[in-house]
Amino acid sequence: MLSWKSDGKIVSIERGDITVQKVDAIVNAANPRLAGGGGVDGAIHRAAGPQLPQACRKIIKASGYLPTGEAVTTSGFNLNAAYIIHTVGPVWHGGHNNEPELLKSSYTSSLREAAEKECSTIAFPAISCGVYGFPTELAVPIALDALFKMPKPLKHCKMIIHGNNDYELWTSLACRILGKPEME
Repeated sequence: MLSWKSDGKIVSIERGDITVQKVDAIVNAANPRLAGGGGVDGAIHRAAGPQLPQACRKIIKASGYLPTGEAVTTSGFNLNAAYIIHTVGPVWHGGHNNEPELLKSSYTSSLREAAEKECSTIAFPAISCGVYGFPTELAVPIALDALFKMPKPLKHCKMIIHGNNDYELWTSLACRILGKPEME
């Protein structure tokens, strides 16, 4: 784990499983139907239990699909987190369809949801960097910029990266952008 501090706020990058994080909220890299699926989305749905799909269906029935860059919140159900914040990241199409702006919006919308729920800690996956194809080299500075602008009462944002290669890439890029970490 590497961590950086700024203005009393902590941003850390950890290798691990987001479904076991002991934080106030975890962020789910969801699909627009909030239907679960593969990757982190499927893992969160499996770990949270059968109440999560039911809650997601209610949201979709009431409001339709979740647009890219927006976020909604459900209970954490069987997770250690009180809340799951679902956001739809952009699919990478070469950067010609506002993908960087939409990715930033996924992070900021999720942070806003967490602040509205009075969360002080939140854990994010690498939104859009998996099957959605967003280049990690472009995603890291967008994510870090958003996380360091976390609204109060948030105090600690964690990036939970699954896999050794991805973790090494995220931490290498973060060190290049932020300098030497304050806590290792």
